[in-house]
Amino acid sequence: MRRCGPTPALTIFVAYAPTSSYEEEVVEAFYTDLEKFYREDHAFYKVIIGDFNAKVGPRRTPEELHIGTHGLQWEDQGERLSEFIITTEIIHGYSQFQKPSSLRWTWESPGRGYRNEIDHIIVNKGFCLTDVAVVPKFHTRSPPPWPPSSEREIPELSSTGISSLR
Repeated sequence: MRRCGPTPALTIFVAYAPTSSYEEEVVEAFYTDLEKFYREDHAFYKVIIGDFNAKVGPRRTPEELHIGTHGLQWEDQGERLSEFIITTEIIHGYSQFQKPSSLRWTWESPGRGYRNEIDHIIVNKGFCLTDVAVVPKFHTRSPPPWPPSSEREIPELSSTGISSLR
């Protein structure tokens, strides 16, 4: 994708919000930082995807114009996400489209006792959304043989994720 001029065409933000077990100040700092990064970016299309640990229900008031009518249920973290969406005038993707419950949940508890929709797709231009749904499972071909050839860089994993390349 390319745009004429110095403005980038697309920025994708990937977010992981603190859970409700964190102090309110930590959650507030997350949303403050996310809003700062969002407002400082000048791309034509902006997409925020991630685990917000938040449940967003259907629109309740006219002020919640950017929330659709097909959310599942509200909870406190969802209220904070809704405030962010309203403040930045962006659009919550999942709540715009009616889907069966099997295509809505994005998290499942161990033992499959609970399912929640806590991962979200948020966009700044509503016309770029034609559908948003969860892919419940997918199949891929066999992975390439392991170990890879020694010429390739192999990520070194640590308990915090990929820490360096060899």
